[in-house]
Amino acid sequence: MRARFLAAVAVTACACALAGCGGSAPTIPAAEQPLSKETMSMLGRKGMDAGAPIFVRIFKEESELEVWKARDDGRFYHFKTYPICNWSGNVGPKTALGDKQAPEGFYRVGASQMNPNSQYYLAFNLGYPNAYDRALQRTGDALMVHGKCKSVGCYAMTDALMEEIYSLAREALKNGQSSFEVHAFPFRMTEANMVRYQGDPNVPFWKTLKQGYDFFEKYRLPPTVAVCERRYVVNVKMPANASIRPDGRCPRFQRPTFEPFSPKPFEQQIAEERITAPGPKTRQFANVAPPQPSPASATAQTAFQPSYGLGAPIETGSTPALGLAQ
Repeated sequence: MRARFLAAVAVTACACALAGCGGSAPTIPAAEQPLSKETMSMLGRKGMDAGAPIFVRIFKEESELEVWKARDDGRFYHFKTYPICNWSGNVGPKTALGDKQAPEGFYRVGASQMNPNSQYYLAFNLGYPNAYDRALQRTGDALMVHGKCKSVGCYAMTDALMEEIYSLAREALKNGQSSFEVHAFPFRMTEANMVRYQGDPNVPFWKTLKQGYDFFEKYRLPPTVAVCERRYVVNVKMPANASIRPDGRCPRFQRPTFEPFSPKPFEQQIAEERITAPGPKTRQFANVAPPQPSPASATAQTAFQPSYGLGAPIETGSTPALGLAQ
C-alpha cells in the first residue's frame, strides 16, 4: 500500500510539473514552431541544410508557390511546391490600391517583413510597391503571402502550409540570408503560355519577367535585378559606386555569365525531383477569367545583389550591356 501511495504521489507531481498544476502546458507560438520531422527528413534526403538560403517562385494562374533551397554547390534545388489556396483578381500586375490584384514582379523579403502576429495566422510582406512599382506610381500596401485561405490582393495558403513556408524562411534568415527573393509570375513563363496570351497589353512586362524565369531555369540561380528608366533590368552586375535611380538613366551594366546548371550524375534524381504538398486550390484555370486590358508596363526595382552563403558559382565572365540592350 505504501508503495502504491508513493507511486501515485509521484505521478501527480509529474502531471503538475507538466501542466503547471492548474492549466494546460504552455504552447509554442506558430511562428516559433520547429520544422517537422517530415520536413527535416526531406531536407536531409535532398542534401539541404535547414538554414540554407531559400528562393520562392509564385505562379498565379497555376495557383502554385515553389520553395527552392541552396545546396553546397551554390545552386538552388527544388524543395517543395505548395498549392496556393486562394488569390484575388486576375493575371496581370497590381497597379492601384483597391484593384484587388495580387502583385507580379521581382520582390525581396527581409526579416522586418516577416509577420508572426498576422491576423491571417502567419505572413510575410512581399514589399509591394517596390522601386519599380513606385517608379510607375503604383499604389497599395500590405500585400502578403499568408494563411487563412482568404485573399484581397494577397496570396493565401492554408495555415498548415503557411507554417512550413514561414518556418523555412525564418530558418534561412536566422542563419545568415539577409533577405530572400520572391518572383511572382502570372503563369509558368513557357513559350506556349506566352503565345496563348499574345495580344494582351501586359505582354511587354511579362517578357521581362520571362527573362528572370528563363535565367533561373538555365542556371538555378536567382538573377540580379536592377531598376532604372522605370523598368526592370535582369542579370546585371552593378558598376562600382554607381548611383542607380528607378526613374534615371540606366548605366552601362555588365552582364555576368555562369556555367549552365548541370548536376552530377548521382545527383540527377535530386535535381529533377518535384514534390507537391497536398492542399486545396480555390482558383483553377477554369475560373481564371480572360485578362482585361490594362496599361502596358515598362520594366524597373532597386538594385539588389543576392548573397547565397554557400559558395555561389563563380562567374565565367561578363559582357558589356547598355541599359537599353535587352
